[in-house]
Amino acid sequence: MLLSELTDALAEKEVIGGDAEIEKLCMSDKEAGRGSLYFCIKGNRYDGHDFAQRAVAKGAVAVVCSKKLGLGVPEVVVGDVREAMSLMAGRFYSNPADKMRIIGVTGTNGKTTTCHIIANILKKAGRKVGIIGTLGIKYGKVSIAPEMTTPDPIYLHRIFSDMADDGVEDVVMEVSAHAAALKKIAGIYFDAGVFTNLTEDHLDFFGTMEEYGRAKEEFLSDKYCDFIVLNGDDEMGRRLYFKSGRKTLSYGIDEPSDVFAVNVKEEINGISFVMNLFDNIYNIRCGMPGVFSVYNCLAAATCCAVLGVDFDDIAEGIRLTEGVKGRVEAVENPLGKKIFIDYAHTPDGLKKILQALRKCTSGRLLCLFGCGGNRESAKRPLMGEIAGEYADFCIVTSDNPRYEDPCDIISDIEKGLRLKTERYITIQDRRAAIKYAVGMMREGDILLVAGKGAEEYQEILGVKHVFSDRQCIEELLGGKGV
Repeated sequence: MLLSELTDALAEKEVIGGDAEIEKLCMSDKEAGRGSLYFCIKGNRYDGHDFAQRAVAKGAVAVVCSKKLGLGVPEVVVGDVREAMSLMAGRFYSNPADKMRIIGVTGTNGKTTTCHIIANILKKAGRKVGIIGTLGIKYGKVSIAPEMTTPDPIYLHRIFSDMADDGVEDVVMEVSAHAAALKKIAGIYFDAGVFTNLTEDHLDFFGTMEEYGRAKEEFLSDKYCDFIVLNGDDEMGRRLYFKSGRKTLSYGIDEPSDVFAVNVKEEINGISFVMNLFDNIYNIRCGMPGVFSVYNCLAAATCCAVLGVDFDDIAEGIRLTEGVKGRVEAVENPLGKKIFIDYAHTPDGLKKILQALRKCTSGRLLCLFGCGGNRESAKRPLMGEIAGEYADFCIVTSDNPRYEDPCDIISDIEKGLRLKTERYITIQDRRAAIKYAVGMMREGDILLVAGKGAEEYQEILGVKHVFSDRQCIEELLGGKGV
């Protein structure tokens, strides 16, 4: 494709030099090769402009930049390279997103589960569905391991193209706040945008809750979404609902909402409730515990109703959802111990799952968790305080320390934990911590292993080591090695 055809996607640009035949797109000089178009992306640690010459030397025939570089190849100078990359990637792959219905789900917690419930409903309605999110990418017979919640634009549009070629009709994808802030979704128009909730997270990147919320609000606008589905029990959801003068629907339990639930009953192996779907009444039972699961179900139901799915298919699609990998997932074992793994890695997420499990615990509630390194450190004592308040005993361990000293992370958690309890132990090695936690369980106890969910690695000093909470537990209990 010609460079001039790609730049047609940009409203404002200055093109220096002639045209060029573009064979591939890249945002790293390491990926540059013959016929490539290189995007000079500026990150936290590196500026792609500094590596543009290297990309040209490796075969890049043009660059997209925010300042003139004088490299002897055509340069497309733009105000925002990230936005330009998103728009040009869509054009390079012939705008495949326009060929399918795109549903985006944003929010601090619940994105993954809500996406999977929506996908199940759409499949029940006979649609061919693709899904993109924290658990990876799936469509047809294709399953791709996860890398990030919302892929970078070049890869995202290539996946869209492959999905369209495979006959996918609907794409359900998680839209992170980072994706909106970094313009990863520029040029994509969503048939429906769903908002789950806004609680503290990612302040290391956004700085304040206001900026974090603003990034999500950017997505939940007519710039990106044809229809918006909001949580009526969330402060931001209510504000956007009353602020919006366009196509918007709400769901909830406590506040008046367009779609709502009553008679919620929680059990260890799931929840049941009565759903009022635009005055159509359905008795719902699904295999996901916790009131937060009700919200995820309501969000999915409202979204699918907006898309015109038959109400009976919506109810049945929810009923068929037995659970989502790594989300309040029970680990079956020959000893019958009640152990759950979950991705909860925010204060609110940890609080909600502990509250849910507390209601189902006849014995003690044990909580094993850690916090990620090189991420928002302010939430560590908050998570410690929450764990100390709602669990009977805590095992603090390492999560993904990345480039931080695990002992420093654990120390931050302890600052909050000690405000609520002295009933805890710190064990840096995660496998040893899980072994200790499983070994101290008594009849009636429930153990929550939180923070990593379905992740199959532990990131230490830039290296991802193979590690799975589920596999670790199964090995310990299967071999009775506790």
